[in-house]
Amino acid sequence: MNSRLSCSDCDSAELLHVDRRRFVQSVGAGVAAASAGLWPTASHAEGKTPKSETLVQKLYASLSDEQKSKICFDWDRLVDGDLLRTHVEANWHITEPTVSSSFFTGDQQEMIETIYFGLYNPDWHSRVRKQLQDDADGYGKRQSIAIFGQPGSGKFQFVMTGRHLTIRCDGDSEEHVAFGGPIFYGHAAGGFNEPADHAGNVFWDQALKANALYKMLDGKQRAQALIDEAPEQSEVHFRKKKSAIPGLRLAELSKDQHENVEKVLASLLEPYRESDRKEASTCLKAQGGLDECRISFYKSDDVGEDGVWDVWRLEGPSFVWHYRGDPHVHVWVNVADDPNVKIST
Repeated sequence: MNSRLSCSDCDSAELLHVDRRRFVQSVGAGVAAASAGLWPTASHAEGKTPKSETLVQKLYASLSDEQKSKICFDWDRLVDGDLLRTHVEANWHITEPTVSSSFFTGDQQEMIETIYFGLYNPDWHSRVRKQLQDDADGYGKRQSIAIFGQPGSGKFQFVMTGRHLTIRCDGDSEEHVAFGGPIFYGHAAGGFNEPADHAGNVFWDQALKANALYKMLDGKQRAQALIDEAPEQSEVHFRKKKSAIPGLRLAELSKDQHENVEKVLASLLEPYRESDRKEASTCLKAQGGLDECRISFYKSDDVGEDGVWDVWRLEGPSFVWHYRGDPHVHVWVNVADDPNVKIST
């Protein structure tokens, strides 16, 4: 499956779709519509939000056969020979119905919203809502979901997509990977072409922390870290050879520099729920931790030509966090504990 990744795609009024004639098929007989009491109101009254994976199971049980035929798929559903559940783009709809449309009942809409926000650190909820408002007219209007497998009786995955959005919830069904697979996030806070300071962009602080590390580097280190041309942003497949990873090897950093790169990593993981942060850290450690990673900064696409690098990349044997801040923020993420894991982009 080929990604359509230019920024004109990101800015287009109509989001990208996979061909529906090949994409949508029924997963067979489903469970009858939800019975009374599916929604865990008691938990909300007590101030306890149900785990997203638990709500995916409840959501799936509430879907009619007609609904399942539009948004539910086999675990190994292929499109153009690639696994659909691992696909990621900057701007797309994985299925046709939007989450705020009448396709879903009110209870289902509430469950979907709770599932979605349950995937984020509560401290980030207001920033997530700002991103949605700036990029997609708010939550619900321009996002869609799909469910793979059968929640409650085997492997499953919930995927939500939209502009600057691909995020997953899988209850560890997807082995060896963090976040359930590759994810995408972004923000265009000040219009399509953001100014050099990216004012109002909820993710720009991540780049500032990375640039603070760059300022700590000596001349030799900068020569290794700074590269002329950035790779294609969608190239987040794991490289077969460690020697092919560009940039400055983090094992060569001094103690204070290493402490700073740990702050960079913490800022990247901060928006997500605790379980996903832990899983990503576990995957990273399995391949040698930050010492086996390299960081690279790119002269190309330097907004304002101010030497604050808008494009940079943290990469290890099975860890890729590609940050592009031109013309606005796009970030591609692929984290696993095994470099042989394959994805579809």
